Amino acid sequence: MTTEQTTSPPRAGVGIAAQRLGQSVRNGHQILADISLSIAPGEVVAIIGASGAGKTTLLEILAGVQQPATGTVTYDGSAAAGAVGVVPQDDIIHRELPLARTLRHAARLRLPSATGPAEISARVAEVLAELRLTDRAATPVGLLSGGERKRASIAVELLTRPGMFFLDEPTSGLDPAIAVELLRVLRSLADTGATVVLTTHQVTDVDHCDRVVVLTRQGRLAFTGTPAAAREFFNLRSLVEVHLRLDEAARPTEWPDRFAAQHEAAQHEATQHEAAPSTRTTDDGDLAVTPPRRVGRLRQWAVLSARNAEIVVRNRLTLAILLGSPLMVLGMFALLFRPGAFAPTNPSPTVTVMILFWIAFGGFFFGLTYGLLQICTELPILRRERLAGVRLAPYLLAKVAVLLPLLAVVDLALLGVLRGMDRLPPVDGTDFAALYTTLLLSSAAALALGLLCSAAVSDAAQATLMLPMLCFPQVLFVGAILPVPAMAVGGQWLSYAMSNRWAFEGLGHTAGVERLWRDGGSPLGPPLLATYGDSFSRPVWVNWLVLGGFVLLFLGAAWAVLVRRGSRRAS
Repeated sequence: MTTEQTTSPPRAGVGIAAQRLGQSVRNGHQILADISLSIAPGEVVAIIGASGAGKTTLLEILAGVQQPATGTVTYDGSAAAGAVGVVPQDDIIHRELPLARTLRHAARLRLPSATGPAEISARVAEVLAELRLTDRAATPVGLLSGGERKRASIAVELLTRPGMFFLDEPTSGLDPAIAVELLRVLRSLADTGATVVLTTHQVTDVDHCDRVVVLTRQGRLAFTGTPAAAREFFNLRSLVEVHLRLDEAARPTEWPDRFAAQHEAAQHEATQHEAAPSTRTTDDGDLAVTPPRRVGRLRQWAVLSARNAEIVVRNRLTLAILLGSPLMVLGMFALLFRPGAFAPTNPSPTVTVMILFWIAFGGFFFGLTYGLLQICTELPILRRERLAGVRLAPYLLAKVAVLLPLLAVVDLALLGVLRGMDRLPPVDGTDFAALYTTLLLSSAAALALGLLCSAAVSDAAQATLMLPMLCFPQVLFVGAILPVPAMAVGGQWLSYAMSNRWAFEGLGHTAGVERLWRDGGSPLGPPLLATYGDSFSRPVWVNWLVLGGFVLLFLGAAWAVLVRRGSRRAS
C-alpha cells in the first residue's frame, strides 16, 4: 500500500479484501486460521472476540503492520486514499508537550517536506476543530482526560487524511458516555469517506458500527456482517452473550463451519477482488506493502531534535535531574580529593590516579545515565512513528544532538571547577582543551552505550537494573584499581573493551603523570609508574580515535537492535 500524504480534502475510502489469512507464533501456536472477509469503503467495522482470539493480530495484518503467514490482503481505492492511520491501544504520544505542539511536530514528520509552517498550522487547527479539541490546544497531553487523549491520538493520524483508520481498543478504559462520543467521532470520519476498522472488548460498541467481525477463541472467523444479522445468526437479542454462545459449541469449528456454509457464495465473490494498484502480493502469498513516502532524513533529524529538546525543557524534573546530579557528583569530588595532589614538587601519585579515574568515570556515568532511559520509555511511540516513515538513523542522532550538548556543559563545568579548586594539574589552555576533549568523547561513548542498552530492553525497570552491570566492569578493568599490565590475561583482554580505560589513560597522558611521577619528589612515583608500563605513553589522539570508534560502534549496534526488534514485530 502507498501512504502518499496530502493536505487536500479526503477522497473516497478504501475497500479491503482479505483471503484465507493465517498467522502463528514461533512456538507453532496458531493465532489466526483461514480468515476471509471484505470491508467496503467508508464502513465502520468492529472486530470482536474473547481475549487471545487474535483481534489485534488481524487488525495489524489488515493495516499492513504485520505480514500474514498465509493469505493475502488487497485494497480497492485510489493511491491517495490508500494512506493508512494506525492508532494503537495505548495513548502513544508524548505527554510533556501541549497538544497543538505535539500535532505540529507530528505534521512535520508526516506531511511532505514542501509543506510550509502556515499550512501545517492550518492543518493542525483543522484537525483540532474536527475532533472538538480546539479549546485544549494549549493543554499538555498528560493533563487531558482519557477521551481527549484518545481523540488526540486519532488526531495524529488524521493529519495526513488517511483513507483507512485502524484502531486497537479505542474505547478501552473510557466511561460509557466518553466511549459513545468517541464512536461518534469515528462515525463522522467514516462519513467523510475513511474506512474505519477497530477492535473492542465492549460488545455494545458494535451497535455504532456498520459491520462486525466475530472471532472464536481459536482465531477462526465465526461471522461477519451487520450487527442485526449477527444477532439473528447467533439467535441472540444482544451480542453481549456472543462469547458464551461460541463457548457452548460442541466443537471449535461449529460456528465457523455454519457461517461458511450459509455464506459460501458471498465469500466466493469476495475472493474475486483484484489486487488494487496500491498493493502487490508476493509469490508465497505474503502481503508486501509499498513503503510510505518519507520525509527526508535531514528534516526528520531536525524535527526530532527540536521535539526532544522541547520535551527536556518542559519536563522540569527531568531537566533538574540531568543538570543536578552532576553538580552533586562534583560536590562529592571536591570534598573527597585534597588540593595540590598534582604539585610538581610534592605530588601524590596514588591520589592523582584516583582523581583521574573518577573524572573519567564521572564522564562515563553521566553519559550512560543520560542515554539509558531514552529509548525504552518511548518504544511504542517509536513503533508508531516508524509506520509513518520515521527512520532510525535520524531518530538516534536526534537523541545525541540534544543530550550531547548537555553533557558538554556538564563536563566543562566538572573540569573547570576542579581546575579552579586545584584538583587538576596546572595545565595551559591547549592541554585543558585536550582534557576536555577526552572527557567529552568518554561521555559520548557512554551515551551511545546507554542508547544501545535502552534499545535492547523493554521498560525503564530493566534499564535501571542494567546500570550496575554496566558500571562495575568500567571500574574494575580500567586500570586504576589494578594496572592493566598487572591483570590476569583475561582481564587484560577485557580491558580493551572498556571505553573508560581509554579515557583514563588519555587523561593521564595529557596530565603528564609519567613526568610527574618520575621527576616528582614522592618515592611512590617510580614504582607506581613501573606497574603501569606504557599505559600513559600513547599519544592522546590514539585514545580519542578509540573512543570515537566506541561511539560509532554503539550507535550502529543500537540501530541494528532497533531494526531487529522492528522486524520481529512485523514478522
